[in-house]
Amino acid sequence: MLGNADPAARIARRAALRLALKALPAVYVSAAVVSNAHAVDALPDARFVGWAQTFNDYEIAAGRIALARSGNEIMRGYATRMIAEHSEAAELLQKARSEAGVSYAPDPANPPNTAAVLQRLNALQGPEFDTAYANAELASHSNAVDQLGAYSQNGDNGALRRYAQAMFPKAKEQLEMAQRMAGGRS
Repeated sequence: MLGNADPAARIARRAALRLALKALPAVYVSAAVVSNAHAVDALPDARFVGWAQTFNDYEIAAGRIALARSGNEIMRGYATRMIAEHSEAAELLQKARSEAGVSYAPDPANPPNTAAVLQRLNALQGPEFDTAYANAELASHSNAVDQLGAYSQNGDNGALRRYAQAMFPKAKEQLEMAQRMAGGRS
């Protein structure tokens, strides 16, 4: 996809990604970049539930911040969609978790480092916010594609694996939207 873009667009995307890397906490960025460099192992069941719940909660919170901080209709539309889709995903996760009999086990060392990202986003406004939000979405959905893909193929629990299999194509679609949003923020 990037190979077909003109050189100016590729340079602009690289500049936008560099800006995003500065805008996000180092732990979050390094984990997102590393996750794309190699295959990701499926998390244990309880940690997968913790990751998925944290991811959904983050997307809902970030979407709400975007609605308050952005005047860009593309960002606002994306944020509205993320709130709706991740609210639904959170309900589906709760059902899968109940069916699986798996407890929630958050892992604060595992991305997404949501509190720091949300704090950073909450401090921005307008075009500066739009750039940071688009790039935060790019990083979070890159991580989501890795985690959901790994669990959908290698997760131990059938109910949670079905949840991951249902969410994986949606995460890929959301990642593509985030890529377009981040690419357009140059």
